[in-house]
Amino acid sequence: MQPPLTAPFRIGDVEIANRLLLAPLAGIGNWFVRLQARRHGAGLAVSEMVSSFGLHYRNERTLRDLLRLHPDEHPVSLQLFGQDPDVMRSAAEIVAGAGADIIDINMGCPVKKVCKTGAGAALLADPDLAVRIASAAREGGGGLPVTVKLRSGLARGGREGFDLALRLADEAGVAAVGFHPRSAATQHRGSPDYALARELVDRIAVPVVISGGLDSAGAARHAYEASGADAVMIARGSLGNPWIFEELSGERSGPPEREEVIAELLWVMDRAEEHLGPERAARYLRKFYPWYLERLDADKLTTAAFQETDDLDDARSLVAGFGRMSIPA
Repeated sequence: MQPPLTAPFRIGDVEIANRLLLAPLAGIGNWFVRLQARRHGAGLAVSEMVSSFGLHYRNERTLRDLLRLHPDEHPVSLQLFGQDPDVMRSAAEIVAGAGADIIDINMGCPVKKVCKTGAGAALLADPDLAVRIASAAREGGGGLPVTVKLRSGLARGGREGFDLALRLADEAGVAAVGFHPRSAATQHRGSPDYALARELVDRIAVPVVISGGLDSAGAARHAYEASGADAVMIARGSLGNPWIFEELSGERSGPPEREEVIAELLWVMDRAEEHLGPERAARYLRKFYPWYLERLDADKLTTAAFQETDDLDDARSLVAGFGRMSIPA
């Protein structure tokens, strides 16, 4: 029998309270997004991908913004990407020193600007290098569990990621594998191959976390059961919807009330200001507003007003308008 999603499991020596994980979200998964997922019931949150070269060469923004952790988000996993074992070893040492509980390596990103450097999904074409990179991260991490997130293959029907996952567990000693059972070429299109994921679960000795296309609680439950995986990893399904973790844990049976959405949006705005300061936060939040405004049934004019504002106080006034609208006459 497959354990319930609420059952704890372990990644290396780190105990995870349940089998619900927040996936790495490029350009989004900072400390307050991870903390939000943890507040709503995720057992573990993984950071947005961080350049191993940025860390190795002590890039100021990388160190300041992307390594920031909140004490209430532990256990937390920080994801690195890169194609040089020596640089990865150095970056893993920095991440361990910053307080990460787990180090994750991105070997699945299909974006061209990442792949053209030899990182992300490009590593599926060079499994020997991929194994060396994972081994270097373990060496630099000083004993922290190292996990890898990867795609099933390079092109439709490919199994390079499947084969690499086995080698990473056997030769590099990774503690878990995040598996997106769609090829890098298909990106987010097509149906995930849960039969292939189940084959991996049956053959590998470490936990497998299933990901890819889990945009609802129902889709996540189906992926968990169809793949036989040890946990699920939610990405896009959590955008503006941290309540998905409560749905999956059984803490919630329906969508959030209007007042909950308003309160959550204000929480996000406050945390963004804390993270970036008012000016940078006002611009950064433009990518967040639509996720919440859709739930509030905002019209096009209101949505445009949020996108045009460069002042957080003005944005908060717009949010306050939703609160007044929600009060019956």
